[in-house]
Amino acid sequence: MTLKLSDIVLTYPDGDRTLTALDHVDLTVEQGEFTAVVGPSGSGKSSLLAVAATLISPASGTVSVAGHEVSGASPDFRTRIRRDHIGIVFQQPNLLASLTTLDQLLVMAHLAGRSVREAAVRARELLLAMDLAGKEHKRPHQLSGGERQRVNIARALMNSPEVLLVDEPTSALDHHRGEQIVSLLAELTRENGLATVMVTHDLATLAMVNAVLTMTDGKLTPAPPPPSPDASRPRPDHAASSGKHRS
Repeated sequence: MTLKLSDIVLTYPDGDRTLTALDHVDLTVEQGEFTAVVGPSGSGKSSLLAVAATLISPASGTVSVAGHEVSGASPDFRTRIRRDHIGIVFQQPNLLASLTTLDQLLVMAHLAGRSVREAAVRARELLLAMDLAGKEHKRPHQLSGGERQRVNIARALMNSPEVLLVDEPTSALDHHRGEQIVSLLAELTRENGLATVMVTHDLATLAMVNAVLTMTDGKLTPAPPPPSPDASRPRPDHAASSGKHRS
């Protein structure tokens, strides 16, 4: 398994009491699986991503990333795990205004100590896969919202992670571009054998994922299956029957 959170409890001080952000949460995502987490604001979704990304340590429970146990590990070890095994797609791309599209990716390789030549090849391959060929020397203000989000995704994939964590990737996009981005994430998950977790409010894109979980008051549970798209259509005999473009 690539990502496993077991019996995670995360608490925060809240005045003279303690707030439980994650309440005995279990989550396992295997290679090639795309899991969505839905739920109201304040339910614990962002806390879940932060724990999975090794950005914060839970009060109890264990976190395993690509076979590495990170619970209770040192900050330096968690940083290495995050750099080498985890890609994070932020809600806002937060691209550096002074850097070109290509340089946004090369910075990630530089932080990982990779050779410039190998990094440049990897970066151009990713940009081609993202339909960003010809945009290598554009700066963020010269790109559309969908293009900036695809640079965001390419940046997260630059160091070939096994785990991809995605925070509200469609929040700043219109419906059409949002669907394109989630379709791209699903394709990348399958083709690269990623363990992908996406936090989202965009229920229209859930048909593209393998599993949907609901976060409520810090508890993670399987979401009920969506109604069949044909459920409301009249049937001739009134009986139950059996039965990618990017911008």
